[in-house]
Amino acid sequence: MDFNDTPEEAEFRKEARAFLEKHLKLKDGAGGRHRSSDDFLKRAKAWQKTKAEGGFAQITWPKEWGGRGGTAMQQVIWNQEEAKFDAPVGPFAIGLGMCVPTVIAFGSDEHKKRYVEKALRGEEIWCQLFSEPAAGSDVAGVKTRAIKDGDEWVINGQKVWTTGAHFSDYGILLTRTDPKAPKHKGLTMFIVDMHQKGVEAKPIHQASGGREFNEVYFTDVRIPDSDRLGEVGAGWKVALVTLMNERLAVGGSPGPDWKEIMDYARGTSSLTDQAFREKLADWYVAAQGYNLTKFRTQTALSRGETPGPENSIGKIITANQLQDICNSAIEMQDHFGIMTDSETMPSNALFQQSFMWAPGLRIAGGTDEILKNIIAERVLGLPQDVRVDKDVPFESLKQG
Repeated sequence: MDFNDTPEEAEFRKEARAFLEKHLKLKDGAGGRHRSSDDFLKRAKAWQKTKAEGGFAQITWPKEWGGRGGTAMQQVIWNQEEAKFDAPVGPFAIGLGMCVPTVIAFGSDEHKKRYVEKALRGEEIWCQLFSEPAAGSDVAGVKTRAIKDGDEWVINGQKVWTTGAHFSDYGILLTRTDPKAPKHKGLTMFIVDMHQKGVEAKPIHQASGGREFNEVYFTDVRIPDSDRLGEVGAGWKVALVTLMNERLAVGGSPGPDWKEIMDYARGTSSLTDQAFREKLADWYVAAQGYNLTKFRTQTALSRGETPGPENSIGKIITANQLQDICNSAIEMQDHFGIMTDSETMPSNALFQQSFMWAPGLRIAGGTDEILKNIIAERVLGLPQDVRVDKDVPFESLKQG
């Protein structure tokens, strides 16, 4: 394992840092998670365009798609440096990290010409339409129907927990096209225009105060067959590409870690509490273990190798630790911990906001249980769970 940049990587890091210093300010504290205001979207689009013009929007993408044609390690370096600045990146994480790569992998040349550059430059925002009221981590259980009508498909159904649907322009939509096939084999993926007739997004008011998630309803929505991604009935194959990108993207928790709570504890008596000191040590060891795991991945990327399966553990570790840290910080604040005013509370109420967000992070991109199954079966090689619905037609499965 090598912790140092190569000379080429060091030069790229210097270039990236200079670009960021020219256009942004360093973070001066912890911010909130509410990322759907009109002002924030305006700033995010402007920053995305600036990155694209500077060649930093999607570093590994080919130049013909508006990327830099760079290495995966350069993308890692950019992410590390950008995270130090007040960069409004949230609205594009799903589109550029999950949706557009799926379009690139399965779309036509016309799709790539139409959508990729506009998304890269921040002109259009994408969302991912997978989860439903009865199909969360079990994505293959979706019920949203797509019925062929000539050269079009008619869509009816509901999605839920769709991040950014209310401000998105397009989305990738997983539907059921053959209810007589087993649930993994009767799915088809489409590109959907979020502004067209019959599409309705309703923001969900979260406990944290944010409104990033949505219910999305489809009523007789017509999608041309030309906007299908992959073959009819091969939607699960397409979805797996998206899901692997999603689970990598949500692998690190976007909230306070041991450093933030230790800084806060310095102003209280908690650092003299043996029980708290032991928890702080546990958080530190877990964080360092995860960092070393990430270094292993980065070393592989730096050498042009394919990383191993170690990324699978990231979300399980960081999501649970985020929840534990925030809970401990709020308990340290005693009865003041119920206050969420960012102007008066320590760390701009980051602990309160992240505490409300943390349980969702343990669900997004696959629940803890789903990821543990993946690690058990695909990393450790343990026997698979018994799946009684594997070869049963979807319409014959018991519902409710």
